[in-house]
Amino acid sequence: MSVRVLSYLSGGVTLGYFLVGLFFLRFWVRVRDTLFLAFATAFGLLAINQAITTFADVAQGEYLWAFGLRLVAFSLIIAAIVGKNVRRRGKARS
Repeated sequence: MSVRVLSYLSGGVTLGYFLVGLFFLRFWVRVRDTLFLAFATAFGLLAINQAITTFADVAQGEYLWAFGLRLVAFSLIIAAIVGKNVRRRGKARS
């Protein structure tokens, strides 16, 4: 694929992550549930990661640091889901 097509697709993916983040942020504003805030933050981090790796002028295998940002985003999602389940289980026992 040409560089233009890859940049175009990466821009679309970045926009998608950003829009999904805004979608979850809208739910967080309505409900004030930290799960939605965690998802909004994670998708924002994924959007930033996608934009940085698209515009960074390095070879494809040399941006290992980008996986660290993805790891933070996915860890945030996992922690939010686990936290939500633990809180729900604690309320059910009371």
